[in-house]
Amino acid sequence: MNLAAVMAVRADKGGWAGDVAFLAGDRVATHAEVHDGAARTGSLLSAQGAGPGDRVLIALPDGIEFVWAFLGAVRIGAVAVPVNPRLTAGDHRAAAAEVEPAVVVCSAGLARRFAGPVVPGEGLAAQIAGRPAAEPAAVGAGEPAYAQFTSGTTGSPKVVVHAHGHPLVYAAAFAGPAIGLARSDVVLSVSKLYFAYGLGNSLFFPLLTGCRAVLHAGHPRPADVTALVERHSVTVLFSVPTSYAHLVAAGRAEALRSVRVAVSAGEALGVELAARARAFLDGPILDGLGSTEVGQTFASNTLDACRDGTVGRALPPYRVDVRDGVLWVAGPTLPVGHAGEWLCTGDRAFLDDDGFLHLRGRTDDVEQVGGISVSPQEIEEVLCRHPAVTEVAVAGVIGVDGASRLEAFVVTGLGAPPANVVQDELVALARAELAPFKVPRAVVLVDALPRTPTGKLRRFVLRAGGWGAGDQDRKRSM
Repeated sequence: MNLAAVMAVRADKGGWAGDVAFLAGDRVATHAEVHDGAARTGSLLSAQGAGPGDRVLIALPDGIEFVWAFLGAVRIGAVAVPVNPRLTAGDHRAAAAEVEPAVVVCSAGLARRFAGPVVPGEGLAAQIAGRPAAEPAAVGAGEPAYAQFTSGTTGSPKVVVHAHGHPLVYAAAFAGPAIGLARSDVVLSVSKLYFAYGLGNSLFFPLLTGCRAVLHAGHPRPADVTALVERHSVTVLFSVPTSYAHLVAAGRAEALRSVRVAVSAGEALGVELAARARAFLDGPILDGLGSTEVGQTFASNTLDACRDGTVGRALPPYRVDVRDGVLWVAGPTLPVGHAGEWLCTGDRAFLDDDGFLHLRGRTDDVEQVGGISVSPQEIEEVLCRHPAVTEVAVAGVIGVDGASRLEAFVVTGLGAPPANVVQDELVALARAELAPFKVPRAVVLVDALPRTPTGKLRRFVLRAGGWGAGDQDRKRSM
C-alpha cells in the first residue's frame, strides 16, 4: 500500500486529477501534474542511488519541488525526511548525521553542507523532463514512509518515523469530521511543509480530499498571509496562536472574509485570543492538539462541537486518557517502532464531564518559585486580557543570587500605549486577579518570544535568563 500511489489512484477515481492541487507564487499544478512529477522524481532519486528503506533528506522551501521530492521518495519505497532549509550549517550537518541519507534534495546554496549525492531543488522540472515514471514500490501500510524531527521545545529534536498508512488516518480523523474539508476548498497553512502540522495541512489533506493548497516559500508575516488569503480566496486557514494574535493586530479583516473556518494548533489557544480572532475573522476558530509523534491532530474542536479554552474532544480512532494529571494518547499512528498501545504527550491536562480536553501547559512548564508550584498558563491568560498584549510568556528566571522569580515577557501590538503605561496596567491586572505568589516580579516588554519554527514557546530559554537583556529600559520590577 504505497502512499504516493494511493494518492494518485484516489485522484483518478475521485475525478479531481485535472483540478488544481497547488498554487505556489505564479505557478499552478494540477493533481495529475503533481503525481506525474513525483513519479519522475522518484526515477531521478533512484538513479542517484536511493532505494527502498533508504532515507532521502529534503531541505527545500514550500513549493511544488518539495511535494515532488517528498512523494518521489515515498513512491520508490525510500523514507522522506523533510528538514527546515533555514537551519544553520551545523544543524543541517547534525540532521544528516542522524538520518544518514542516501540522497539529499536541497537548494543549490545548501549543497556544500551535505556529503554524497545532492539533487538541486532549483530546476527540478527540467531534471525530470523526459524521465520515465518510477513504478511504486510494493510496501505494506505499516512500513516507513517518512520521518520528521520533533520541534525541540525542551532541547534537541529527535526523529520519529511514520508509515504509509498513517496519513490516511489523519485525513479520515480530522479533515472531514472536524472541518468538513471538501474538493471546493482552498487551504493555506502558516506552518511549513517540513513540520508535521504543515505537512498534513498542505500536502496530505489536499491530495487526499481533492482540494487545493496555497504554498508560500517565505516567512509568513501577517501582511503576506492576508494578501494570500485575499488573492486566492482561501477558505480554510491553518495557523498557530501567535500568528493569529499578530494577524488580528495587523488589521485588514475585510481581506479575510473568504475564510469559512480557521484552525489553530501548536499551543493552547487562550479564551481571550479566541474571542478576538473569532470576531476579527467573523467565523469559527477551532483549537486542536496534535504532535509530531502522533503525526497530526488527534483531538480537536469541530464545526459541530466547540468549547473555548479547550482543544476539543478526541477524534476517533484516537483515544485520550489523563493519568495523574498528564495526557496520554492511543491510536493507529504512533511512531513506527513505538512499544505499547499508549504514548505520553507530556501535556498537563484534564477532561471535563463532556469529554472536552483542557490543557494546563507542559509537565516541564510548571515553575517552582519559593517552593510553590505555579502554572504559567494561568498567569498568561490573565495578562492576555490586556488589549495591548499580543503575546505573553511567564517563566521562573534564575537570578544572580540563584533564586527563581516569576517574570512576564510581553510583546505588544501596533498602537500600544507607552511601555511604562502598559507595565503599570499589567501589574495592576495581575494583582487584582491573581494570588500574591502568582504575580510576576518583573514585566519585560520584548520584540519577540523565543519560539521553535513551528511557533511553540521555548520556555527553557526564558528560564536561563538573558532574554530581553537589551530591553532593560522596558523592564519593570515589582
